[in-house]
Amino acid sequence: MSRKVPQGGISGLLLAGICIYALNLRAPITGLPTVVTDVAADLALTPAEAGILTGLPVLCFALLTPGASAFLARLGVGNAVTVSLVTVLVGTLLRSVGGFGTALVGTVLIGAAITIGNVAVPVIVGRDFAGSASTVTGLYTAALNVGSVLTTTFTAPLAQDVGWRWALASWSSLAAIALVVWRFAARRLRTDEVPRPRPTSAGQAATDGAAPEGSSGQSTATGPPTANDGAGTGHHPNVLRRPLTWLLAFGFGCQAFGYYAVTAWLPTLLADQIGLPRESAGGAASLFQLLAIVGGIAVPMALARKASVRLVAMSITAAWLTLPIGLLVAPELWPLWCSLAGVAQGGNFTVIFTLVAVRTSAARDARRMSATVQTTGYACAALAPSAIGAVHTASSGWTVPLAVMLADLLLMTVLMAIATSARPRD
Repeated sequence: MSRKVPQGGISGLLLAGICIYALNLRAPITGLPTVVTDVAADLALTPAEAGILTGLPVLCFALLTPGASAFLARLGVGNAVTVSLVTVLVGTLLRSVGGFGTALVGTVLIGAAITIGNVAVPVIVGRDFAGSASTVTGLYTAALNVGSVLTTTFTAPLAQDVGWRWALASWSSLAAIALVVWRFAARRLRTDEVPRPRPTSAGQAATDGAAPEGSSGQSTATGPPTANDGAGTGHHPNVLRRPLTWLLAFGFGCQAFGYYAVTAWLPTLLADQIGLPRESAGGAASLFQLLAIVGGIAVPMALARKASVRLVAMSITAAWLTLPIGLLVAPELWPLWCSLAGVAQGGNFTVIFTLVAVRTSAARDARRMSATVQTTGYACAALAPSAIGAVHTASSGWTVPLAVMLADLLLMTVLMAIATSARPRD
């Protein structure tokens, strides 16, 4: 029998469980690059081998997402998240002991565990927070970036005192805490996969932005269209046949390509273009990560005030575009461009996965759409660091790589414009 959970309501404990879980879904990845020089020296790694350790988790996202979706279907969301957290903990510890082979196994475990979380959270949001999808997705996005900022900021200083092994292993404490909280929070999960009824209570955020036939283009709904229009009819179209799925998939692909390209190369670019010392360029680039928290929170606030999701999405993509354009024409203003793009990357992630949550009829559809979007997106992301690096080497500068990023983000803008104007069933 299904467990009763108030539709449209927010369970504080479940929300806390999601946010603490989210702290573990980027932190184990972003901590390693800050001490990768120490890791390479200690393990006698070549640059290519060190690059495998930093890039392998993103490749896992691309390759393992379909399997993660099937894993969730078999085990259930609550148990899958538990397995994910245990695996993050084990992988983080394993990566910090032994040699390169052991570190490689630990890194694969971390990548696989985070892949489960990437698929699981949109399912939970769409099913258990049907009336608050944009708000919860925004808080989830903010928590992802809080985890990134924590490890990016503190791993290297910690490594100076206790060494890189203990510094990286210490972040397993986040997984241990999250595991305890999650086991209590999971009791608030729904256990069914039936279509959700449309929430109707006044004051809920309008997150769709697609107007009904005959309207002027402004959404008049008092609650978010949960993409289960027609719920109860028994009709569940294959999400792979929906144009919206592929618009979001390739839109997220462009977003992920841009994010991982910037994450990998912005410190080097700032050192080369602006002349920042190498040791401080990484800290300067952390603006891009930190300001994503603002984007993750600002988007649901705007949607709660009944802003059109298309207007929000276009504002976000415009801010994203300022980074390559600004670094090309006025690189000395890099703090402004990094800040605007940081807000944008957090906000765009929130828009995309809010749409996944609210425009699917049932948990199984949310799971399939989320898996498709993430498989496509992270496949693009896995190519970004090497592609931009190769272009930089071939062109002996940063003008051409920035032009490639600009083209990527322009394509993202077009895809998001179409996706946010589509009907829920498109």
